[in-house]
Amino acid sequence: MTLLVAGLLWPLIVKLGLGRLPGDLAIKKDNFAFYFPITTSIIISVLLTLIVWLFRK
Repeated sequence: MTLLVAGLLWPLIVKLGLGRLPGDLAIKKDNFAFYFPITTSIIISVLLTLIVWLFRK
């Protein structure tokens, strides 16, 4: 479910500037591309943790 929501929101996330931050890994070779958004994942995780924490209080 979480992956589905993240996939649907990905165009919005990219428009906000997330997804190509320093610390995100992007490796491109001749016929190979690998992308792993480490920094973006950490920021989204912190934001979601804060939101859930606020709603539980």
